[in-house]
Amino acid sequence: MKPLTGPHAISRQVLADHVYDEILESLMDGRLMPGDAVSIDGTARDLEVSPTPVREALARLEHTGLVQRAALKGYRVAPLSSAAEMAQLMEARLVIEPVNTRLAGEFMTPQTLAALEQSIEDLSTAPRGPSFAEFRDYFDADERFHRLIAENAGNPFLLAAYNALGGQVQRFRLFSGVGITDANLAIAEHRAIFEAFRAGDIDGAAAKMTEHVSNVRARAMADAPVDSSAEQSARAISKA
Repeated sequence: MKPLTGPHAISRQVLADHVYDEILESLMDGRLMPGDAVSIDGTARDLEVSPTPVREALARLEHTGLVQRAALKGYRVAPLSSAAEMAQLMEARLVIEPVNTRLAGEFMTPQTLAALEQSIEDLSTAPRGPSFAEFRDYFDADERFHRLIAENAGNPFLLAAYNALGGQVQRFRLFSGVGITDANLAIAEHRAIFEAFRAGDIDGAAAKMTEHVSNVRARAMADAPVDSSAEQSARAISKA
């Protein structure tokens, strides 16, 4: 991980975001492998920061499922999701996201429509290369589209459920080393949801979201490793 420059000149939140981004990139690119221990003090030294923003970043990453914390043992990189686990994750998204879409349609404003359209434009123009640094802008635009809908649904409990899934991060973890493999399909599916919103067709938008998440589910399952998380965990423990 490359050191951050001038940490004392950076505000606490900006510093915490930088540390989060650095660790996330290492996780997504495989520099931190499943089962690897993530030392708070060691990471702080590498990034030339205090342990506090590292703790904050790892706590955020724990919510995405990318790292796991064990009592008295600290953090380890989580195994890749198996096909079965990815299917379960996407099934949960199928419960939450169409409902978010329907609710967001009821509260839709010109500003939210413009933001959704911009996310699709950014998705269309973002690089899709094999490293996370190359497809980070694509990931951000994809996540922004779904988050805008969740945040504008007007239901904090559904938003909390969406945040707890970490579904976007887990799916994009599968693209490390190969780049985005379903960009044209995903862009077309986002645009279909947006066009339904713009036409005021709330039921149609919800149906298009169901179709999109179902398609993403199928594509993610095809890309997910066949090993069970238990088998991966056993191998990780044997490395420790």
